[in-house]
Amino acid sequence: MQNAHDFWNQVKENLKSKNLNNKPLQMWFEPTNLVGVEDRSTGRCFILGVPTELHKYWISQNLLDRICSEISALFQNPFQLELMVTGENANAAPIQQTLSPDVLEEIPLTTPEPAAPNASNNNRDLLNTDYTFSTFVVGRNNEFAHAASFSIAENPGKNNPNPLFICGPTGMGKTHLLNAVGNHIRTKLPHFKIMYVSAERFLNEWISSIRRKEMDKFRLRYRERCDVLLMDDVQILGRGEGVQEEFFHTLNDFFEKGQQVVVASDRMPRDIKGLEDRIRTRLEWGLIADIQMPEIETRVAILRYKAERKNMFLPNDVVAYIARISKRSIRELEGNLNKVKMFSELQGLPINLELTQRVLATHDDIATLSIDDIQKLVADHFKVRIPDLKSSTRTKPLVTARQMAMYLVKKHLEKSLVDIGRSFGGKDHTTVMNALRRIEDQQHKDSEIKRALEELEVRIHNITGV
Repeated sequence: MQNAHDFWNQVKENLKSKNLNNKPLQMWFEPTNLVGVEDRSTGRCFILGVPTELHKYWISQNLLDRICSEISALFQNPFQLELMVTGENANAAPIQQTLSPDVLEEIPLTTPEPAAPNASNNNRDLLNTDYTFSTFVVGRNNEFAHAASFSIAENPGKNNPNPLFICGPTGMGKTHLLNAVGNHIRTKLPHFKIMYVSAERFLNEWISSIRRKEMDKFRLRYRERCDVLLMDDVQILGRGEGVQEEFFHTLNDFFEKGQQVVVASDRMPRDIKGLEDRIRTRLEWGLIADIQMPEIETRVAILRYKAERKNMFLPNDVVAYIARISKRSIRELEGNLNKVKMFSELQGLPINLELTQRVLATHDDIATLSIDDIQKLVADHFKVRIPDLKSSTRTKPLVTARQMAMYLVKKHLEKSLVDIGRSFGGKDHTTVMNALRRIEDQQHKDSEIKRALEELEVRIHNITGV
């Protein structure tokens, strides 16, 4: 048994000992303190106090899962985690207003006896309450994923695709949608037991359970005490063979009971290296919803929404500039906004275009189109791999994609035929010339090629802004 103060110090020490040279962790995490511990119907809730909204954002984006893993290693009961902005002195937070005296007294660190499977305190969802459907900005890049997620959240497991597989590059809103599903279900169906977990934590808990010879408790937690499973970064499971066996049987158990599974990944099931075919098949059974980088209009809308939530006034030219250079992810978009906000507050300067360009000067080159950018756009559009564009493979879909990529490089970058050929695996200049002629000719005869070119041109415009 241990009091709350000592417990949190142990969590911090464990985390820091594994990240000794991580300066950002020291800067952002060190001021964090445990300011509250509440007993709720869904289990115990640990409330962390952080100095500023920036600390809250950084920790939620970069550290939340590692904190949960450390808490889980010490406290083997259902729990939730919340971040609260308390000002520069987190210890000054009025914890007596949120805690009953008996909760403050002690936190059990010994392994508890498992509760009955139908007990009401078995929910351990760890959901981020800021991530809801109402705070998700919908655009053409994510409208299908949003609609599919909302439909499932309305009626989880009832004649809905199972699993829902949300796929997209890092920082595009997959985690937001996963949490939105969980938060919506928790509000609409409070009796449902929700498990939100990263694949990395699933893997770590599985390893820990084997070492402690507690696999029965592990399976009870994930299969019997859970109605909805939300798993993030599922591609991580490709790293280990043993954990895939457990995941496979967990999926089967959910499907047989008609319970909902929603997973997210930065790549398609077929592209997850090391993933067993039987799991890949299970993941492809349901519905795959793809998310891509939003067009510039949606990026502008997202910026305006986030600025409003932060009580920031952004001139139109500042919004346009940040949206134009932030083309990699939504996370980058908000990160750039936060940098400008922090610099403005520290220097006591109003936000204008000159200040913004100075703060984000290192990002300005991002707005410059490159051959790599075009190859990635074309590969994403045609659902092929970039290495295949550079290969000598001559299947018809791949040849069309390769020729279109060469055409767009020549049109937008004015590269020489030799340079283009070199960028596509060492093709000679006559091959490039033939590709340019064919696309030039076919776009007037083939409606599919014309439509593909038009869509790719729009995406290029979203990158360059011109």
